[in-house]
Amino acid sequence: MPLKPLTHYSTLFESFLSQHPMARQPFNLYEPADYILSLGGKRLRPLFVLMGCDSFDGNLEEAMNAAMAVEIFHNFTLLHDDIMDNADVRRGKATVHIKYNTNTAILSGDVMLIKAYEYLMNIPDAHVNRALLQTFNKMAIEVCEGQQMDVDFETRDDVTISEYIEMITNKTSVLIGAAIQMGAIVASASKSDQEHMYQFAKNFGIAFQLQDDVLDTFGEAASVGKRIGGDILQNKKTYLYLKSLELASSSQKETLLHLYAPNHGMDEETKIAEVKSIFNSVLVTEYARQVIEAYRDLAISHLVACNVSDETKNSLTNFVNQWIHRSS
Repeated sequence: MPLKPLTHYSTLFESFLSQHPMARQPFNLYEPADYILSLGGKRLRPLFVLMGCDSFDGNLEEAMNAAMAVEIFHNFTLLHDDIMDNADVRRGKATVHIKYNTNTAILSGDVMLIKAYEYLMNIPDAHVNRALLQTFNKMAIEVCEGQQMDVDFETRDDVTISEYIEMITNKTSVLIGAAIQMGAIVASASKSDQEHMYQFAKNFGIAFQLQDDVLDTFGEAASVGKRIGGDILQNKKTYLYLKSLELASSSQKETLLHLYAPNHGMDEETKIAEVKSIFNSVLVTEYARQVIEAYRDLAISHLVACNVSDETKNSLTNFVNQWIHRSS
């Protein structure tokens, strides 16, 4: 059977989410968690859980707790990331630590992590539950490792492109990979199919993050939902920056290094404009597009190896193409 339209999975999950608010006492602990979950976003991770389950004709109701767990976990990481990045805006709205305060945001994030595990424990089958927890735990550790790498990169001037790809793999794409694998686990897919689905979604996640990096610098704020140039202001060693250092002339490289150094002496808007000018002059987005397409092709190769219907493969391929060519 082919996969259902995305709106079907989205409607199912949004209904489940609305029926399971965290709202309880103390209000100041749980309301911020409901707030960040209410901001919406792409809901990619729960969609991947449900699509992974449906790809193997599993029961979507049984997968809903796993979908909820990954969405809560994802938003927990965003809540803490925003604190570390001093971000003011998330999905076009005030971040939790800005709307409330930093201490509340930290504690609300902590309880979200615990609630994610609580949802996983709602799955009664002991074998399935154990497999889900193993997959989830491995992913959660890798996400923390990726976040620490991201933090470390801000003060390093010797980051390589391969290190950057490793960082975004851990910080972003392993969660997407784990999500679709967890759906496959609920549907009792074979170990081989679980691994191919994981690799499919993980490599899609790398392409997705690279496109997100491009949009952070060259997107429209109204569409992207956050300030354009945030990565530049935070001195993020993204692919765009690292590849531009390779492509730049000696004077351009010197300028980039100066702009990404502490106390560069420029106001924020001037810094963003100067960096973007260099990015544009070396055509770095064209190189980024080639890398994005390479990871997209690798993702599809794993999908082709899965024992799912051709209709399902076509549906997932179309899904991947839609998201890595997005403009917001």
